[in-house]
Amino acid sequence: MRPEATTLWAKDLPLDAAIHRFTVGEDPDTDLSLLAWDALGSAAHAKMLAAQGLIPEADAVSLVRGLRRIANLARQGAFPIPPHMEDGHTAIEADLTRNLGPAGARIHLGRSRNDQVILALRLYLRNALVTLGLRVADLAEGFLTFARAHQDTPLPGYTHLRRAMPSTFGLWGAAFAEGLLEELEALQGVYGRLDRCPLGSAAGFGVPLPIDRELTASLLGFSKVQRSPIDVQNSRGRHETAVLQWAASTGGVLEKFLWDVSLFSTEEFGFLKLPDAFTTGSSIMPQKKNPDVVELARGRCRELRGTAALIDQIAAGLPSSYHRDLQLLKRPLVHGLRSADDLFAVLKPLLPALQVQAEAAAAASSDDLYAAHQAYVFVQEGLPFREAYRKVAQQLQDGTFAPDRAALTATHLGGAGNLALDDLAAELAAARGWIEAKQQIHARAEESLWAH
Repeated sequence: MRPEATTLWAKDLPLDAAIHRFTVGEDPDTDLSLLAWDALGSAAHAKMLAAQGLIPEADAVSLVRGLRRIANLARQGAFPIPPHMEDGHTAIEADLTRNLGPAGARIHLGRSRNDQVILALRLYLRNALVTLGLRVADLAEGFLTFARAHQDTPLPGYTHLRRAMPSTFGLWGAAFAEGLLEELEALQGVYGRLDRCPLGSAAGFGVPLPIDRELTASLLGFSKVQRSPIDVQNSRGRHETAVLQWAASTGGVLEKFLWDVSLFSTEEFGFLKLPDAFTTGSSIMPQKKNPDVVELARGRCRELRGTAALIDQIAAGLPSSYHRDLQLLKRPLVHGLRSADDLFAVLKPLLPALQVQAEAAAAASSDDLYAAHQAYVFVQEGLPFREAYRKVAQQLQDGTFAPDRAALTATHLGGAGNLALDDLAAELAAARGWIEAKQQIHARAEESLWAH
């Protein structure tokens, strides 16, 4: 049994159906996420071909109109990819040829499926990165709001899961705001790697036509061209890994928060209370309220690390240029980005819903937490630190320790008495502004491309 000869590379040779299924894999499903971006990149390609006199202007107008229709249908989930068409590229070209005739068949001039898929992925990744960045900015601002609301509320500080020093909910919340700010700053570097247009590299060696790669880059809102056609092919997997590693690193910030929430909301700690909407019941124990949302979110953080590692493993160890192994990158990439988006989205309403149990946290902030503080009180009275340390240790041992809790406060930058929340807010606003500016560049480029 032989599939219809509608693949872009078909040469009318027999192909066993099992081999066809194996080589096509999950592309007909996975490429649904790339269709609109493939259509957008193709529209820029058509306009460039016309500008260079390689196809008639009228054909370019028809192609752009047809590609816009396909992009709109794809976003509505109304442009399926039949399995026999292998992938989204074939489905788009087949639709254009069916509806536009010879004009539709001209869309592939001057490019290969290799640079076509890399462009679609680059546009998809670029959009996903700014979307995720805005979600992370929302979360960072949520932590900042939490820190402002509870900046002086006592909370025991822990090392080794043992009480260590006095802290506050404000200090705790600000930690995650700052961690996410660091990830937003790292995002700019990842975006810079994506901000290079790969189209025109073809199969990795350029094309013997007078194409204008700078024009295509400008039409799509890229700041530059990825010059080397071989590097374009070699970058497959490199950029996917970078984006997923960024998402996984951001998940690492959130994983510690989620662990703390799970721990602090237990009956034994009782410092936080989860709203019912974020818990589920037990099938056997009527009294249980399980923190399923928190635990699943925590698992998603680890899943992101696994997905980034999977992509890295698939892409690693290959020589230069294109190899079919790279097809296997698409499914984990799409899954990983969807998982990150779900994770960041579901945590946004959790922060304002957390209920701080101030009395329980204050009760747990016992005198012994102030041992180091009291040692510093003695230091200010003239004792060397090691002597002050031993004096406090002796008081703790013989039961005479009675610290002056109000004597000292960490007022240095970032300490409990100086969270620098206004500075943090300003930096977060700048990071958000940078992302929104990139989003506007993308939107203007797309609007201009679809204009007749």
